[in-house]
Amino acid sequence: MNDTTTPTTAIPISNPNAPTQNDALNSTQDNTSLFSSSLISAEVSSRLPEGYSIRPLRRSDYNGGFLPTLKVLTTVGDISEEAFTTRYDFMATRNDTYYILVVCDENNIVVGTGAVVVERKFIHHLGMVGHIEDIAVAKNQQGKKLGLRIIQALDYVAEKVGCYKSILDCSEANEGFYVKCGFKRAGLEMAHYYEQSPSTS
Repeated sequence: MNDTTTPTTAIPISNPNAPTQNDALNSTQDNTSLFSSSLISAEVSSRLPEGYSIRPLRRSDYNGGFLPTLKVLTTVGDISEEAFTTRYDFMATRNDTYYILVVCDENNIVVGTGAVVVERKFIHHLGMVGHIEDIAVAKNQQGKKLGLRIIQALDYVAEKVGCYKSILDCSEANEGFYVKCGFKRAGLEMAHYYEQSPSTS
């Protein structure tokens, strides 16, 4: 008697822990830079301590020491990863305006950061000005000239994208440091602070 049983096809068992296509996509997005790494000065990079690197901010830096480093400078607040990502994505869609870079140690942990924000003007033939902001270096990394390298890198970015000058605000105690970075006193900073709820936009 012939066996007429229809052969069955083996059904592969999926591994629930295996990375999915979405995981790979998210990983790629997390490692996407805020702006082009071609704007990072090779000369500045070469002057960092051995094993250190300087690069544009990434989404993944939320878990890589970025916010703790900023806390050395000022109040940061309790920022969720979702809120961080929302702000990052806002800046990423305007990557000709926001340039935030980070310095990482030999373990790829963020230990320094700074930003230059490009302001577009009508004066000076539709000129652009780079506002250098939020320079911070982790306390256990100070004394390695990381702050100097960050300023130099941001100044390079501002010049490369077409700014006719870059400016910053600092305390009198830090004036000497910024003079060494090539800046000079040019006026007086004024501020008017407003009481308002933290922005989530």
